[in-house]
Amino acid sequence: MKHSRNPTLVAGEAGATDALDAPAQHVRRRRRLLRDWRGKLGVAVCQAGLLAVLLGLWQYATSKQAVSAFLFGSPSQIWGFLVQMEQDGSLFHDAGVTGMETLLGFVLGNLIGTVLGLSLWYSRFVSKVMQPFIVALGSIPIVALAPIVIIWFGTGLPSKIAMSTLSVVVVALVIAYKGATGIDDDQINLMRTLGAAKRQIFMKLVIPASLRDIFAGLKLTVGFALIGAILGEFMSSSDGLGHAIFKAGSLYIIPEVFAGVVVTIALALFLSFLVGRLERFLMPWHRFD
Repeated sequence: MKHSRNPTLVAGEAGATDALDAPAQHVRRRRRLLRDWRGKLGVAVCQAGLLAVLLGLWQYATSKQAVSAFLFGSPSQIWGFLVQMEQDGSLFHDAGVTGMETLLGFVLGNLIGTVLGLSLWYSRFVSKVMQPFIVALGSIPIVALAPIVIIWFGTGLPSKIAMSTLSVVVVALVIAYKGATGIDDDQINLMRTLGAAKRQIFMKLVIPASLRDIFAGLKLTVGFALIGAILGEFMSSSDGLGHAIFKAGSLYIIPEVFAGVVVTIALALFLSFLVGRLERFLMPWHRFD
């Protein structure tokens, strides 16, 4: 005669096993985190080392006059101009102006483009009708629109925001539409079978499933928004990094041009970092490297 085991004893044994496995799981988790941190530290050390080698070779070549310091500048001269810009306050002032123009254009361009791109999911017919017009708008070089933008919006802040927005909107539209139409049809059919309306499918499936593509577009359009703001400052401005770079270039002060470029790169990296943090906040379920 078979004897059934007491359920209380079975549950107790399972709990004891889980309790014994808990320290092992904690150790494995710590080892995995340590391995990830070591990998990230190794990458950062290699990046810093490569940058140091390149700057050292650049400085050595200009000090030995292997290349012209007038045409290429040198890291020490660039650093001197960065210190000077920090002391006279122009560094943070110009970076703040360009950053504000970039951020406003980035938000407006992505908001308009993303809303339009996702909305095209509602009608494949409308999306096919609009496709050649979207391609035509995306093929226009943004610099060709600068004179028109200045005539429409003037030479002040609105024209720089408009240039930044135009640099972003078409890219955001295309990426959002790609994300919306890339959803598995089986998932859509399943929701229809369960009685979901088209609006519910859009809100509960299309938008969440498109977030990954949308954030990939956000990371890409940060640079486009910055380019648009810089181009607007090239055309007409008395402030901003674009104005500082253009002014130094017109006076053939190459190290100061590079100093402005360095600040521009730092601004782009900072904005990309903010987008990455926003992505982690809005998509906690996604695993990031």
